[in-house]
Amino acid sequence: MSALVDTPAPARVGARKAALRRQTAFRRVVYVVSLFLMAIPLVSLVEYSFRFPLTGAVNADAWKKIFAGRTSEYTTLENLWVGLTNSLIMCAITVVIMVALLLPTMVWVRLSGKQFSRFVEFVCLLPLTIPAVVLVVGLTPVYRFISTQVLDSRAIWLSFAYVILVLPFSYRSLDAGLRAMDLKTLVEAARSFGASWFTVMLRVIVPNIRAALVSASFLSCAVVLGEFTLARLLAKDNLQTALFVINLSDSQVAAAMSFLALAVTTVLLVVMDLLVNRVPSTPKTPAKVISQ
Repeated sequence: MSALVDTPAPARVGARKAALRRQTAFRRVVYVVSLFLMAIPLVSLVEYSFRFPLTGAVNADAWKKIFAGRTSEYTTLENLWVGLTNSLIMCAITVVIMVALLLPTMVWVRLSGKQFSRFVEFVCLLPLTIPAVVLVVGLTPVYRFISTQVLDSRAIWLSFAYVILVLPFSYRSLDAGLRAMDLKTLVEAARSFGASWFTVMLRVIVPNIRAALVSASFLSCAVVLGEFTLARLLAKDNLQTALFVINLSDSQVAAAMSFLALAVTTVLLVVMDLLVNRVPSTPKTPAKVISQ
């Protein structure tokens, strides 16, 4: 303690700057190494889509087949585009259902039902411990009834099952956002100003957890776009099942389409993130909401 007190102020400042430089350098090294390791499979995927496996010749035939709409004279790519469309639609439906169910429940638990917080957390994290095959066994009778008695048999109704799969990831993201704000004070203040519960949810809570909502939506889209087991076992068409079928006849086309789908979805998510971040990040207060 005495040594710290006796150390001159410039020396302490210099030590802090040196430690900060070391931390910055370490973070940059970790960042570069992580990017390099993640880039290896992507570069390999692109190279495989351009290089013929038997001869090693480089050509762009796989990419031409994607935009031409067929892999051969008899094999079309219609199912591939149908699967991609279904997956994108299911992403939107899954995110909407997830937010509509999970966010009000978590807000209610934090405000009035704290005794149920452990139970809600257990239910939301439970899908992590249940294999997809077990989920299919339980969901098959449900989807058989839905397909024959309630709705049609289109693949987009897999969104209801995907909501279960994304619960653990969405719960953690929303929970972090709600913990970072003084939820009880904001809600009580808004209610005292005469705001309805719908206004409180839409104009007080949602703007203050915007980053958490975006994170939960990104994770949900990633899970839906990469899901294969449920769709395959329930005989539904999505992006992954279509890629599996195409891979049986032309693996290069499947590789090219996998990279294209990954690139397009990544760009869309980045654009969404940039649009969200352009909105002023000043937290919404009940007084500002009522005055508007």
